[in-house]
Amino acid sequence: MVKCYRTIFRFQYCCANIISSIFVNSLTLSEFATRLRSGIKFNIGTFVFSLRTDISNVAAEIHSLYSEYSLLPPSTFSDFQIVLRRPYNLRRWLYPKVDFYFDGRKPFKPLPLRQAYAMLEWGMNWCIANHAHHYLILHSAVLEKNGKTIIFPAPQGSGKSTLCAALAGKGWRLFSDELALISLKNGELHPSTRPINLKNNSIKVIKEFIPESINSGLHLDTHKGTVSLFKPSKESVQSSKIAGQAHFVVFPKYEVGSPSCMKELDDSKSLPMLIENSFNYDVLGTEGFTAMCDLVNKVDCYEFSYSDLNDAIATFDKLINE
Repeated sequence: MVKCYRTIFRFQYCCANIISSIFVNSLTLSEFATRLRSGIKFNIGTFVFSLRTDISNVAAEIHSLYSEYSLLPPSTFSDFQIVLRRPYNLRRWLYPKVDFYFDGRKPFKPLPLRQAYAMLEWGMNWCIANHAHHYLILHSAVLEKNGKTIIFPAPQGSGKSTLCAALAGKGWRLFSDELALISLKNGELHPSTRPINLKNNSIKVIKEFIPESINSGLHLDTHKGTVSLFKPSKESVQSSKIAGQAHFVVFPKYEVGSPSCMKELDDSKSLPMLIENSFNYDVLGTEGFTAMCDLVNKVDCYEFSYSDLNDAIATFDKLINE
């Protein structure tokens, strides 16, 4: 359904975007919050989201972290329609909660109001992973430098997002820290560039490693622990409509005290590891199997263990230049 509507309204979207889109950073926080209460539409590269909320801390976080993104005209077609709001009951005042609505439905239980922005980012990931089935979708970071794109599939706790944030902060173009979108049509990687989700100790690690980085407030006591979102570079946002071709697949793993170690994988091992990290392989059936095999056949696959970010970055800079 998403694919069909995107095709029908592509021309409308392109024209509207060219004619009258504005950037978030052209508005004051007050002006932006006023627009957000009525609803905004914004592009993250591959998709257009519609969002409406009157929650002030969500407005402040988006105004800061999405400052380089463009707001689109109200007539622009949106792939996903989201509303964040407080319940209309006693919970609005006692133990305040927030509800996430997608197309008028609530797919999740309410969360504490202080976690509203984190809930928005998780919900946006959920929208894409559960509905964009014209892509093979992997739980993976994707970054590019010098025309070479690397897919970093990994489960939670692997150090994937920490490595992603470090690379993105040192000149690599961010496609995504969570979702590799592989076109079923031609195998291209399509960006969905958004803030990088870091958890617990990784937040401090990246703030020390990239002191100039901009991040959200700390979201405490979530189901993932303490969470903070880190702003993508202006260059990554500006390049978010530019697709790429996969050159490498690297399965990262942070190991305390480990030297950086890259180990090549054969297809018989990398294929099931990729399948394990896919959101929709089972949904796609034969198309998913074909896309996965095509990916494995055209890239070099590795396992990578690390503990030092400077050494890790040097390793990947060397990999793409060999």
